[in-house]
Amino acid sequence: MDFSEDQVRRYARHIILKEVGGTGQARLLQSSVLVVGAGGLGSPLLLYLAAAGVGRLGVIDDDVIDLSNLQRQILHDTDSIGLAKVTSAQATLRRINPEVTVEAHRRRLDPSNALELFGRYDLVADGSDNFATRFLVNDACYFAKRTLVSAAILRFDGQLATYKPHQGGPCYRCLFREPPPPDFVPSCAQAGVLGAIAGILGAMQATEVVKELLGIGDSLMGQLVLYDALATDMRKVKVKPDPGCPLCGAKPSIRDLGGDYSGHDCNG
Repeated sequence: MDFSEDQVRRYARHIILKEVGGTGQARLLQSSVLVVGAGGLGSPLLLYLAAAGVGRLGVIDDDVIDLSNLQRQILHDTDSIGLAKVTSAQATLRRINPEVTVEAHRRRLDPSNALELFGRYDLVADGSDNFATRFLVNDACYFAKRTLVSAAILRFDGQLATYKPHQGGPCYRCLFREPPPPDFVPSCAQAGVLGAIAGILGAMQATEVVKELLGIGDSLMGQLVLYDALATDMRKVKVKPDPGCPLCGAKPSIRDLGGDYSGHDCNG
């Protein structure tokens, strides 16, 4: 594609990277990503994807902005309190890069809409804050054959992984067979979270999304990144597909998006 003069200036630092170049930047402009959650992780993730020139961004979230969100959810500001997060996200991203199409989906993600919605985008990035949503996103990505870049944060810790079972890698259920019992793992509201952790993991998530869209670098497929902010420590753990996985294993027991995905709000 031919770039305008403004596009050459906007994306100049990408274009001079040999791993990206004009061809890669054109690919980003023609790509689409759905982000689940416009909260702590979704905020830096969406900001960097919009700035990078990912041509079409979808964001799904049913929540409104609360004062307690602003410690980490940098898409939003004090004047946005009370607004729908997807509405605020859309306005902010348009200011960052008006060339990017931002599609706001103010709804709950559930088994009735996940497959159709995921099928509209090239890749899905999960920034949700609860296990029910993470399992639903994983299962829908498996059936839609979409690459999933997933991150999670709590207190001073974070984790990041890329799931591509349609390309022979493990899925989220290969690591975590089923959601833990209710209240077994505290939420951010219960246990707290350092605001900057969302920025670190969200930016790393955006990096992995861009790498997957461009096919550059080493994919995180089959690896789980663990980050400990208090120790300033990061390590990678290898993860193999589980033959007994109920979703992607040799004899899967999950045949569709049935089952229990209760509590699937996307507050981030």
